[in-house]
Amino acid sequence: MPDFVDLWVYLAATPLFGLTATLGVYVAASAVSARLEHAPWANPVLWSVLALALLLGATGTPYPVYFSGAQFIHFLLGPAVVALAWPLWQRRAELRQRAGALLLAALLGGAAASGSAVAIGWAVGLPLDVIASLAPKSVTAPVAMGIAAQLGGIPALAAAFAVLTGLVGAVTAKVLFDRAHIGTPAVRGFALGTASHGIGAARAMQVHPDAGAYAALALGLQVPLAALLLPALARLF
Repeated sequence: MPDFVDLWVYLAATPLFGLTATLGVYVAASAVSARLEHAPWANPVLWSVLALALLLGATGTPYPVYFSGAQFIHFLLGPAVVALAWPLWQRRAELRQRAGALLLAALLGGAAASGSAVAIGWAVGLPLDVIASLAPKSVTAPVAMGIAAQLGGIPALAAAFAVLTGLVGAVTAKVLFDRAHIGTPAVRGFALGTASHGIGAARAMQVHPDAGAYAALALGLQVPLAALLLPALARLF
């Protein structure tokens, strides 16, 4: 037992801990999700976040120590996002035909996502810096942090809101789409990518290739639209 404790203390203080814990937890969560036929509530990202949070809390591991290993996986996020361009390239002809409608849908969807969050925050009396952090909640987290800083919000809080928004969208989208009788994969994917950015796009790709492609497109459109329009609107109001 003392040898095991010494080994644990050593591993927890090295980058190997964060890397191994992240890979192990996600592989286990993905296996459970596959056994459950990818049920929305079994989203592997959701359960990986919860499991890792419990693990870090139970072991008293500081987040910087964990991230010193997890950063190797974090680095792969960039290439993974770039890879989303491939399914779009495969559908380039139909995307050109629908370019105007897709841009309009992205504008309206982004306005609904941001506007509803700001309106609800204002209605319940949240502080202005929290409302500013909520505004970019449907944009991928790194961009949301930059937008929140320009709006006078709290970047760390904006990142938390963005991750939470993505998880909620990935878990609840299927039920909402079914209740609304929206069955077209491209429409479902575009809506999910607009509201829930990368986490929603990952869920869409599990369901249907068209849904994944259009979710990736929506994710990509929301980044420049929100980065340009939200600060401009904030200056107006």
